[in-house]
Amino acid sequence: MQTEILAVVDETDNVIDQRPRHEIHQQGLRHRAVHILVFNRQSALLLQKRSMRKDLNKGLWDTSAAGHVDLGEDYDHSAVRETEEELGINVAGDLQRLFKLNPVPELGMEFVQVYRCVHEGPFDPAPDEIDQLQWFTVKEITQRVEMNGPDITETFKSIWQTYQKLA
Repeated sequence: MQTEILAVVDETDNVIDQRPRHEIHQQGLRHRAVHILVFNRQSALLLQKRSMRKDLNKGLWDTSAAGHVDLGEDYDHSAVRETEEELGINVAGDLQRLFKLNPVPELGMEFVQVYRCVHEGPFDPAPDEIDQLQWFTVKEITQRVEMNGPDITETFKSIWQTYQKLA
């Protein structure tokens, strides 16, 4: 398996180093990630249940697609790539930048750029990334997040709370 090398960034999101992914996570270094919220025309949100083969947050519900920004890659390109890799859809030109969360321990020290798009599928979920896809209404998600559901990632809870404040 090839070692994933990611950019290490400072408090203002400027690249200052590069390290293997596992070192970044072990040492709690700041780095970059993207999360994509895929809605359908009825305003339901597609969530993914993370594969039990993942090293972090296995079996938990998370945003439609997400991943690290590769070394030398920008947020926008990463969002398109991650959506293609995880869901098998091309959303180039359809993504809307929403907001960026600052790195805190609860977010794994990631700057998280969040995007939104509308897509009806069909989807081709990557089996090494995703165990299940499911549409949820805004009301269902809000209730689960408000109840601090243990089956939802902490990052998704933070994203949803911010999204609701801006909606």
